Formats: sequence, C-alpha cells, structure tokens
Amino acid sequence: MTQRRILLAAPRGYCAGVERAILIVEQALDRYGPPVYVRKQIVHNAHVVADLTARGAVFVEELEEVPEGAIVVYSAHGVAPAVRDEAQQRGLTAVDATCPLVAKVHAEARRYARDGRHILLIGHAGHEEIDGTLGEAPAHTTLIDSDTDLDRLVPPAAGGLTWLSQTTLAVDEVAETVRELKDRFPALVDPPSDDICYASQNRQDAVKAMAPRCDLVLVVGSANSSNSLRLVDVALAHGAEAAHLIDDAGQADPVWLDKAATVGVTAGASAPEHLVDGVLEWLRGKGFGEVEEVAVTVEDITFAAPPLPERPPGRTGGPRPTTTDLPMPVPRPAPAGSAAHAAALHVGPPHAAWNPTPPRHAAAAGTAPTPGAPRQPARPAHPQSGPAGPDAGEAG
Repeated sequence: MTQRRILLAAPRGYCAGVERAILIVEQALDRYGPPVYVRKQIVHNAHVVADLTARGAVFVEELEEVPEGAIVVYSAHGVAPAVRDEAQQRGLTAVDATCPLVAKVHAEARRYARDGRHILLIGHAGHEEIDGTLGEAPAHTTLIDSDTDLDRLVPPAAGGLTWLSQTTLAVDEVAETVRELKDRFPALVDPPSDDICYASQNRQDAVKAMAPRCDLVLVVGSANSSNSLRLVDVALAHGAEAAHLIDDAGQADPVWLDKAATVGVTAGASAPEHLVDGVLEWLRGKGFGEVEEVAVTVEDITFAAPPLPERPPGRTGGPRPTTTDLPMPVPRPAPAGSAAHAAALHVGPPHAAWNPTPPRHAAAAGTAPTPGAPRQPARPAHPQSGPAGPDAGEAG
C-alpha cells in the first residue's frame, strides 16, 4: 500500500502586516475598551473577524455606521484619503492598521501623480486595497483588471506612464500583464521596487516547489482572501492534480482524498496557524502519517504597531452595541467542525463588489516565468516608526 504523506509549505500563514493589524485591534480594545469599530474586515479571514468580534470589535462597511466621537480602526488593506477626511469631519478617533507595504504603494501613487504621470493600476476592481490606492489619485489612475481593460486602454496624450499593482496578486500574473503593457507602451516606467508583497511571493514560491509532488493541495484561507485564492491558482498551474481553498478542517471533503497519496498544505497570509494544525490533525485521522516541510525561505520580518492616539477629551466610544447589533460571539477558538465553529464563520459576506477570481492570465504549468529568489519586503520608509498614515513610505 502506498504511504500517504503530507507536504507542509513554508512560509505559510500570517505575514508581518496581518500580525500588526490584528495586534492594533487587540491593543485598541485593551486601551479603550469595547466597542472598537473597524472599517471593513481587519484582514480577510472569517476566524480572525469572529474572534475579534467576540472580544468587542464591531466591523462595519462604512464610517456612517460608526457613532460620532467613537474609535475606528482602518483595515490592513488601507483607505482612500476621502475616508480619512470623513473620519476627521465626524470627530472619530482613527487608528491606522494599514500594512506598511500597502502604504508604500499609496505613496508611490501620490508621487507619480505629482510628477504628472498616469498610473496603470493592476488589480481587482472592488477590493479594498484597490479602492484605497485608486482614491489617492483618481484623475491620474486607470485600473487594469481584465483583458478588456487592457484592450480598451487609451492613455492620456500628455505625461508619462507607470504601473503599480495590488500587493496580493500572483507574481507570474502581474509579470505577464506588465509584459503586455510594455509591448504596447515601451516607455512604461517600473515602480522603484516590486509592489507584490514579500509574503505573497514567498507563499507562492513555496507552493510552486511543493505542487509538482502533490495529488492534492489544501489552502487554508477565506474565500474573500485574494492571496489565498492565488495560492490555489499557483498550485494548479504548477503540477498539483487538484487544489481547494478551505476556511478550516470542517470544510475539507474526504472524497478529495480517495486517489490522493500526497497532500500539500499551506495557508494564506491572513490564516492563523491553529487552523493549519486542525487540517493536519484531520489528515492524520485519514491515514496521512508522515509530514515533510517544504521550505523555500525563512521570514523574520516584523512591523511595529503605531502608538495609539489619545481619545479626545469629552468623547466616548458611543453606546455599547446590544447583542442584536453584534454578530454572534463565539468561544476562542472553537473546535473545527463544531456548531460554535460554524457560527463563527457567519460574520458577513465578502466585499460585495469584488469578484474573487483571477482577473487575467490563468497560468498554465510550464508557461510562467521563473520566479526570483525568495524575497524580503522592499523596505518602506521607517516601517517601525509609527502609523502607516498618508505619508508613510513617501519617497522624494
């Protein structure tokens, strides 16, 4: 009988920006007490959102849902300047959990717009990160989300062209889009450093190394997580017979294992490690004993949380929401597959405007460019020194 084994990708799971964002919400709850409002999901993971909800965080879609004078945290995906202006006008105490690498892209957009360049922004329409970046220079930016966008592109006659990208896309996909853009516009200027997050690239590289040996790859992550979805795409493009995205072990289907001798396991950058442990335990229960880690690099990046602002005198966090206002609290953590665990996942739908499918170029095995060495992030200016605010990472 064939030995059934598990290949475990490394790196996997939380990146530095996700850890920082979650820590900021936890520190805000400790300092100010609940409720602490969070605009959008702090990171795209249903378990993380359910856990923070149980502790007193209140997740909202827009600032109009936040009482005047309350505490509000911006998500790791960043916000447009108009959101910051609205918070100031409504007297909100804002805490910025924007990932420093996303703030770097915002700074590049502002700089290129000041220089009179037009920006071709590669990414998913409706994703919070893209909404924020577009908001920095809307008159100077065109979104490239599909082949149709590329075919219809008519850049302004005046000024040069440059490109930027969403940080969580597939490396190969962005490279192919840039090649096509440069075929049409040879003078297109590259950003000073790659916008793809170091964690996204490292997790993709680990899957590329693992996938050719796998009958099945399980990616732990939520359905609205762009970087997790890209890991499924990468696994299929680089040799895995099948690949599935699951929030936790409770979503894994035993039928997937019928013809699988080797199962690869990884996790998106917003998925906590205890969910990976649950998947490994589920696989062991199905006869998968040996675990081999497939490591491509070791990550030692950290981003310090910014100092929390003082609450303005005389302002409170607004009335504490009733139990009918809050999503159902759940134990921390609930066992995978339990009723409480299932309830924890009902924390609201993904961003309604975002279709979480690859916008372009579903890569085929053997056609993708050879990736570079595993990366550490392009260093934003002073990533440890404070909030990733409007000028974080500003160059020149």
